[in-house]
Amino acid sequence: MQSSASSFAPHAQWLSPSDWRAFEASGTSAHRVCSLPGAWIERLGSDLLINHQTPTLLANLFQEWKQRSTDYAFAPQRIFSRDLPLQNADRSAPVLLEGDLSLPVETVVSESRVRFGLDFSAGYSVGLFLDQRTNRSLLKRKPLKRVLNTFAYTCSFSVVAALAGAETLSADLSQKSLDRGRLNFTLNALDPGAHRFVADDVQDLLPRLARRKEQFDAVILDPPTFSRGNKGRRFRAEDDLQSLLSAALEVTAPAGRLLLSTNCTKLRVTDLENIARFSLKNARMQGTFQHSPALVDFPLKTGASTLWIQLR
Repeated sequence: MQSSASSFAPHAQWLSPSDWRAFEASGTSAHRVCSLPGAWIERLGSDLLINHQTPTLLANLFQEWKQRSTDYAFAPQRIFSRDLPLQNADRSAPVLLEGDLSLPVETVVSESRVRFGLDFSAGYSVGLFLDQRTNRSLLKRKPLKRVLNTFAYTCSFSVVAALAGAETLSADLSQKSLDRGRLNFTLNALDPGAHRFVADDVQDLLPRLARRKEQFDAVILDPPTFSRGNKGRRFRAEDDLQSLLSAALEVTAPAGRLLLSTNCTKLRVTDLENIARFSLKNARMQGTFQHSPALVDFPLKTGASTLWIQLR
């Protein structure tokens, strides 16, 4: 990232043109462009999305983008904005600021030439969490046989695992999200019929998989900060992440790997390490930790906190 001395957004950190070109060369068209407290800009294929907490931040970033767009040699087809409310109940889908209203709300982006479908009308999240890019890359660096992707959303981890030759099980409460996940498989010439998709509460599914003696050589744990599962059961990351990890360890194969990740601002990487140590000790297991490399488009302490656990 490069800092800006702009009068519009003086604390903004903008992606350098050389880093933009590096993304292009790697076949990646989904990444952050700018970050500052309370706002950020994302490039999503041929479109731009400005995320903001206040109308002033939106106006400032919109004006500064107009000045900087030539640095990237990029003219977005459309520019959307998304309000970042304090309460989840106030979240809403992005709105079009500029561009052709008649164009489809669905689009396709790429990440290291892997294709993912987005939908600007689907709700607050359009379909891909950009801060998990490095973790998706790390997932496929070792041979994979069976991968469990919990809280799978639109199944981006499952897609990269399947491309690496793995059999995948994607679990999420939302059948609609899993249907979008199946489309992501199809976008990458993968047969979704060769993989499993389960619409269920992960907290119910993990013990059921353990009773069936199922094991996976990689497990993805990236739950929401807060959600309600079957029968209205509450999940809160700061309270329940440890029990979730303990249940996941029961279905992780010897020498398997787990990704523990959260966007909960109360939990940083050191907290994840403490949770992992406690869970491993209780399970009488041993493991080593690996931290995800920094992302060039995410300033320090932005994005999800993540930790890879390698069992041994």
